[in-house]
Amino acid sequence: MREKIVAGNWKMNLSENEAISLVQTISLNKVEGVTQIVFPPFIYLTTLLKLNSQVFIGAQNFYPKDKGAFTGEVSITQLKNIGVTHVLVGHSERRTLFSESNEFLKEKVDAALNAGIKVVFCCGEPLEIRQENTHESFVSKQLEESLFHLTSEQLKDIVIAYEPIWAIGTGLTASSEQAEAMHASIRKSLTNKYGAVSADAISILYGGSCNPTNAHELFSCNNVDGGLIGGASLKADEFHAISTAY
Repeated sequence: MREKIVAGNWKMNLSENEAISLVQTISLNKVEGVTQIVFPPFIYLTTLLKLNSQVFIGAQNFYPKDKGAFTGEVSITQLKNIGVTHVLVGHSERRTLFSESNEFLKEKVDAALNAGIKVVFCCGEPLEIRQENTHESFVSKQLEESLFHLTSEQLKDIVIAYEPIWAIGTGLTASSEQAEAMHASIRKSLTNKYGAVSADAISILYGGSCNPTNAHELFSCNNVDGGLIGGASLKADEFHAISTAY
């Protein structure tokens, strides 16, 4: 059975006290059978890891070199050293705002896996690609160029998050039918490359404006194994409601 995951991407939000309170509340109300991960800003990672909560603490970003003259960056080895367990790679904001290419994301995937850190790999299409009805091939190319060099064994440490870019922060949400169709397409691509057994074991999360209202319908889809949550992950009650939506 695939791992059920609800992950919260906090982006550039919250104060330290708010971050501590949020993790403590989520941990206090831990939902059994669901892996809960939060991705806070860098400056809160050490503090939150010291809480020893039941919530996995991940990093939103890193630079794929061990060390060096990369002012303002944080290495994967530094994250590993403080106890980070998961990292985001390929989020649409990193792709669009910071021009991270599929090839660069491949480097980041390799660096994280070599450090023993699990990757939540984000993929998804902008509105114009959806309108052209080329979204399945677009996302398949993202997977091929950043992930398909991995072995089946390495793939076990990858979680995929499908995020329709047109539904992030816009209030728009893909219908459950649209989400299921895209998730099924992603799993088909994985099957074609790695076989059904490996593909069926990979959790694929939905990452486009998932909230307590639509989570149950989305999570009821056969190929949707959880969510990568944005705004709703900043409120403990909403994050909890989404985590219990299975």
